[in-house]
Parts: sequence; structure tokens; C-alpha cells
Amino acid sequence: MGEKYIQLNSLPLGKKGKVKVLTSEGTIRRRMLDLGLIADTEVEALQKSPSGDPVAYHIRGAVIALRSEEASQIFIEAL
Repeated sequence: MGEKYIQLNSLPLGKKGKVKVLTSEGTIRRRMLDLGLIADTEVEALQKSPSGDPVAYHIRGAVIALRSEEASQIFIEAL
């Protein structure tokens, strides 16, 4: 990916970004799209679980927990 995009799992808590590229495939890609992770969707990292994985994200008015493996396949532009 371009240098201006970072993986969603690298987004610091309390920061926001806009979805730019989704690299997952198959049923995981379908799940991400169903959750509203499409181009230019704003995402905010809210909170980590005690073990650090998964992380809660604010996406389109809902709080969604994503594992690091899933979030690493979503590239965002930090805001």
C-alpha cells in the first residue's frame, strides 16, 4: 500500500481514520463490508481488551470489536 495508508490495527486509541483499502477476501471480506467498512468510512479506535486483542472501534454509529488479524487487512488514512 502507499506510505500514506496504515493498517487499522496500528491506529492509536482515541484517533480516527478513513477506510481506503480492504485486502481481505471471501467471507471475512463480506463480513467487513456488512459492518460498513467501505471506502471513506470514518473509524475511531476506542478501547483495547485487557489482553490487547480485540480492539473496539466506532464504525457508523456502532461499536465493533475486531481482532488484530482482521484489522490488519484494512488500510486507512489517519485523520
